[in-house]
Amino acid sequence: MARADSVGPAPDTTDAPDATAQVLVRAVIGALEAVGGYAGGIYLRSPTTGLLLLAVFTGLPLQLFRPWWRMQVNRPYPVAEAYRSGQAVLLPDAESAMSRFPQLMAGLPFPFASLYEPVTAGTERFGVLVVLREATPGIPVGTADRERLRRAAERLAADLADVEAAGGPVLWEGDPMGVPAPPPEAGPEGARRAADRLAQAVLSLDREGRIGYVNTAAEELLGLDGPHLQGRLLWEALPWLGHPTYEDHFRAGFMSGEPVHFPARRGRHAPGQWLSVDLYPSADGVTLTLGTSAKPAYAPESQARQDPNADTDTDTGTGVDADADADGQADLDVSADEASALYRPVALAIALTEAVTARQVSAVVTEELLPAFGGRQLAIYLLDERHLYLAWETGFPQGFLNRFDGVSLDVRLPGVETLTTGRPMFFESMQHLATAYPGIPLDADVGARAFLPLIASGRPVGSCILGFDSPRGFSPEERTVLTALAGLIAQALARARRYDNEVALARGLQSALLPHRLPVREHVDTVGRYLPGTQGMEVGGDWYDVVETGAGLLALVIGDVQGHGVAAAATMGQLRSAVRAFALSGSTPEQVVSGTNQLLIDLDPGQFASCCYMLLDPASGSVMAARAGHPQPLLRHPDGRTEVLDLAGGVVLGIDPEASYPVTELRLTPGSVLALYTDGLVEKPGLDIDVGVERLRTVLEAARPSPLTETADRLISEAGSTADRPDDIALLLASRTGGGA
Repeated sequence: MARADSVGPAPDTTDAPDATAQVLVRAVIGALEAVGGYAGGIYLRSPTTGLLLLAVFTGLPLQLFRPWWRMQVNRPYPVAEAYRSGQAVLLPDAESAMSRFPQLMAGLPFPFASLYEPVTAGTERFGVLVVLREATPGIPVGTADRERLRRAAERLAADLADVEAAGGPVLWEGDPMGVPAPPPEAGPEGARRAADRLAQAVLSLDREGRIGYVNTAAEELLGLDGPHLQGRLLWEALPWLGHPTYEDHFRAGFMSGEPVHFPARRGRHAPGQWLSVDLYPSADGVTLTLGTSAKPAYAPESQARQDPNADTDTDTGTGVDADADADGQADLDVSADEASALYRPVALAIALTEAVTARQVSAVVTEELLPAFGGRQLAIYLLDERHLYLAWETGFPQGFLNRFDGVSLDVRLPGVETLTTGRPMFFESMQHLATAYPGIPLDADVGARAFLPLIASGRPVGSCILGFDSPRGFSPEERTVLTALAGLIAQALARARRYDNEVALARGLQSALLPHRLPVREHVDTVGRYLPGTQGMEVGGDWYDVVETGAGLLALVIGDVQGHGVAAAATMGQLRSAVRAFALSGSTPEQVVSGTNQLLIDLDPGQFASCCYMLLDPASGSVMAARAGHPQPLLRHPDGRTEVLDLAGGVVLGIDPEASYPVTELRLTPGSVLALYTDGLVEKPGLDIDVGVERLRTVLEAARPSPLTETADRLISEAGSTADRPDDIALLLASRTGGGA
């Protein structure tokens, strides 16, 4: 995405493909009219996998929403969720948005409603249609509006499919295209005369921030006449109002519909003068008033240092004049990346709370930190026994960083010294870096680098390297923000390393406690499978077992301990041992389950468990089954017909010491397959578990009954390919191969 000023002229979109542009403009305007929105846009896929780009936007100043022009599909934002899930996300007010998407509201803490509808045609996902409108606190989006928005997205998907079929582009590249609002109008002559009598400066703005009417007091205060101002974006005409400090105020005014008041510092034509700025928004525009004001006591020092009207460029110190011409139009010396960075500490902090592994932490830093500062390269090294080991890299030439992997803390390198000294190091050009560290290998001749120490609670964790393609300065504010963010990253990495250690321990414990092989018996085949989850602690308390009892019977067991991690795995091991002991003693199924229930209550680990216990006679095929809150098993008959069994059962283990567990009797005929499983195989967020059970039943019915290993692999294959699996999975299959009928 090309860079532009933080607040300034709308991006040049003359190179936008005509057919695609027309489709998008028509769709977003139609959607706003359909559901009463005041602003909206369309995100489309980009050539970069996993990245959505804002393609078209209307109704609000496009430049104010630069931090959200790019959207990674795996981030916790409503646009990304709508794209991932294929389901609409409808947020009628700020409360519902905060409860579901706190990271969005961290940057836009205003009362507004937002609707997100995925744009799909068949199996192809084009993007997401977004509509913003006034909040309806406590009142959900109505059925009629839901249907109107869905139809608008369907029409857009059909149009994009036609564009694609004709060879046109449906992937978006570059900046978003702003849809112009109607030309600003000065208003009736009588209203103009009335406003001209006011001593207070008054300007009218349309929904995109373009100036319409300017009263006489405003002309006198600003030293500019109305024709010079009318039709121009506010931040073009008055660049001092484009300072990032004020962006949040403008966002609040344009989005919330509530009046907003704040102080602002004038430009070079009135150095040091502070004005009171008042915004009065409505559905068709915003009235802006200006008045003289004393310097506020709470004026941020960063604003004084980053004043866009000062004579020195704070990034480079080159003494560039802030005014571009005699009319007062200026290029802001604060970059778009710095403006976005104002929101990144909060957004990054929220995102880091969701990252639990070192890899997830590194991915969050890549997605949140690099775009905020315009970086292109990132490397994270972690400390282990006085050596730094490369944990994550992106953007560097392949293999370049390998020479630094495992480097000792005694070596003189910036990535080492930033950690040993605890001080961040900033190099505005590669020449500065080469001068400070003669002979150091460089991956490029042009660029800039920042080396940040990763220190958590006084303990060294590692170091972080940020790379930039072009030379650049680092303002005091940027250095402060980057140093603070490095502390957040260090805390998250320290937490992730503790998590990784616990996962390794839990995995080892789980592997040791699960059976490494199942007994081989005549007339019966058994196959077991286990998959850890891919979210959270990964390893849980699911288990399966097959036990040969002294009476020649075979006990088939499957269970699921609540929770994940070492505690769940340890409890699972205790329960598996208890079930085996009861089974080997010749206990009946009811006695086995009841005894295990009492044991779990006596242990009092603060957990409960589900279990299904079946006692099979391989010779006759008779089965006695007891169930404690566990999903019903499946039975595939020799003719392929597959049913969900209806076993009697009791409550989960560990709850009620008086619980009873009735026994159900059934018979396995030769050629039949019994499937026991845990809920991770059939449960998906947002779907009823019965839907998952029916899906599993259908797969088992369609599968070949032998070899049993292939059947097990087929049943578990879909879950195994899922990237975001919140629970672990256990599966146990038993097939009757012979014996009496």
